[in-house]
Amino acid sequence: MTSGVRLGLRANLAQFSLLVAVNALVGGTLGQERTVVPLLAARTFHLTGFTAALTFILAFGTVKAITNFFAGTLSDRFGRKPVLVAGWLAALPIPPLLIWAPDWGWVVAANVLLGVNQGLAWSTTVIMKIDLAGPARRGLAMGLNEAAGYGAVAITALVTGYLAAAYGLRPAPFLLGAAYIALGLGLSAAFVRETRGHARHEAAGHVAAAGHLAGYLTTRQVAWLTSFSEPALSSAYQAGMVNNLNDGLAWGVFPILFARHELTVSQIGVLAALYPAVWGAGQLATGALSDRIGRKWLIAAGMLVQAVALGLVAAGSAFGVWAVAAVLLGAGTAMVYPTLLAVVGDVAHPAWRARSVGVYRLWRDGGFAVGAVLAGVVADAFGILAAIWVVAALTAAAGLVVAVRMYETLSRPGAAPAP
Repeated sequence: MTSGVRLGLRANLAQFSLLVAVNALVGGTLGQERTVVPLLAARTFHLTGFTAALTFILAFGTVKAITNFFAGTLSDRFGRKPVLVAGWLAALPIPPLLIWAPDWGWVVAANVLLGVNQGLAWSTTVIMKIDLAGPARRGLAMGLNEAAGYGAVAITALVTGYLAAAYGLRPAPFLLGAAYIALGLGLSAAFVRETRGHARHEAAGHVAAAGHLAGYLTTRQVAWLTSFSEPALSSAYQAGMVNNLNDGLAWGVFPILFARHELTVSQIGVLAALYPAVWGAGQLATGALSDRIGRKWLIAAGMLVQAVALGLVAAGSAFGVWAVAAVLLGAGTAMVYPTLLAVVGDVAHPAWRARSVGVYRLWRDGGFAVGAVLAGVVADAFGILAAIWVVAALTAAAGLVVAVRMYETLSRPGAAPAP
């Protein structure tokens, strides 16, 4: 075992808390766009088609998904910290591109870099917290990580909505994002410590549980195992993909729907913040709850709650109804998000867990790209409400897949069958 290394939240409290703060800054970097960029598409660049307007989410989702995959592989090869710092370096040009964009192509380019930033930085903070926490409180660790990230998304969406209402869509909202990026880079470079040794320490005691999977697996084997052959992992990836499909819908389409019903920019900002706020805060409870009652049924129920919330958005036409829907959507997502990551941590062996997290996040964040294309095509062909109903149906179906295919992983950590 690695000398001097201890696992657990209490034993690694200082570094774990620092990584929670860093991930909040990662979330804030994403949150600077949630309210403002869809409105830039409609009001500044006058994009009328949903397919064109959602290209920024398509670019973001595609790049983030691919970067997630490489984040896991690179962090196994070179260590976690260098990948985290690289993610922050990629973010530096984002605020200037958004502030001075003369056409929509600049916004799309900014979202390519945002995808790199989120894929490297968020993936790495997930991997590092799993390394530090060990198996006993993995759900709680993921709940804290995701609560910090999406809590910051919510706060930033709300603040940038008010900044946009008071000072215009540019540049004030994106100056806040620039401050997040500078602080995140500084903290990561100066104070975050490498955690790969913790994974090696856990792996040394994990051999008996994982049997013949305790040794080295190629990246191809890990990708196949996570994506298709292992029931819990493959169920998690499809649920994660659909979850982010509907998040992409909420990000790119909901503000336009609300604006068409003549809500103010401040009201749109409140709704854009309410969903990730409930999502973020709820994960403080749901991550720990999954450590007690298990993962499977929390995930299945959460997907169905999301489907109901999306139906309520489509059926509603007033701020109050949409506020209730946003709360439900956030609650359903909170039930799912940290729990899916805990499933991956339960099943994947520490020796290849970072790559398995990368593959899972490849599929999950690919949902942004799929959602942008699907929502744009359906909305342009049949209307915005039809797009929302289609995504609601897909979300319900994903929950049923989990109910039928996934086994409970909490009681059998590291028990993945052979690829």
